Amino acid sequence: MSLKPFENESATLTLGELTVENRVDQLELYGSLAITRDRVGLSQALALRALLDAAIAKLQADPDLPEQIQFTPTDRVDNPFK
Repeated sequence: MSLKPFENESATLTLGELTVENRVDQLELYGSLAITRDRVGLSQALALRALLDAAIAKLQADPDLPEQIQFTPTDRVDNPFK
């Protein structure tokens, strides 16, 4: 697995139609993943487990892990194509 959870703002991982986007403060998952009862499904399940295990290990290893992070709203910009 090349994605190291919470280490950058650019890495992505695709499993089937499930996309995982890496952020320094969160992992964003969207799409879908069908884990089929075959070798492909096994491979995808193991990759998903490896990702979750890595994320959990990173979170558990952080002695300063906050109770909940606060997201700051982004600046609103007018659409230049209007």
